[in-house]
Amino acid sequence: MDEKQNEPGGQEQDIRELGSSLIRTARGTIHTLTIVGQIEGHQVLDSSSKTTKYEHVLPLLAAVEESDDIDGLLVLLNTVGGDIEAGLAIAELISGMEKPTVSLVLGGGHSIGVPLAVAARTSFIAPSAAMTIHPVRLNGTVIGVSQTFHYFARIQERILEFVCRNSRVEREVFTGLMLRTGELAADVGSVIHGDEAVSIGLIDRVGGLADALSELHRMIEVRKSAP
Repeated sequence: MDEKQNEPGGQEQDIRELGSSLIRTARGTIHTLTIVGQIEGHQVLDSSSKTTKYEHVLPLLAAVEESDDIDGLLVLLNTVGGDIEAGLAIAELISGMEKPTVSLVLGGGHSIGVPLAVAARTSFIAPSAAMTIHPVRLNGTVIGVSQTFHYFARIQERILEFVCRNSRVEREVFTGLMLRTGELAADVGSVIHGDEAVSIGLIDRVGGLADALSELHRMIEVRKSAP
């Protein structure tokens, strides 16, 4: 990864293909990862859709964690959600990193974007950003047997457990938002915005890019000064 960054046009290619870039300053080196559009899983989405491919993101995160040249990770989120398994896989990798991590929700962090937003050590949300919280939904043919509903419940429990483990939101509060009726047209769930996401403990702070970078640099300095 480092050799590619040193090649002419390497940085531009990473931004264009992977939505990632390196920020090098005297205070440290930050890897910026953007998660946008739909999270693409095992099914390849239409070429006209803006997607984040998990098979690109997973090895990239492993490389960031292992690299001696990178001090921290900034995750920029503007996603409508997508594949549950792929989204959770990315979220688990981020939450399992030892290096400082900060996330910033811009525009939207909907559906499976919620676990991705809370996966970082510190999470920010822009005042105008929104997050949609709803029960698990699957497309395609669904067999109406008890095993299917049990499977849905287990997936939903995995998401609920991850969000509550990686944020300060109460389980009952998050479940209530997930199952609320009357707010979404022809659907169950809730849409919350910046201040509300912070007030319920889902996101740590309201802020913008400067706030997220400042916090990440602070975390990097603390880690470097640790014995």
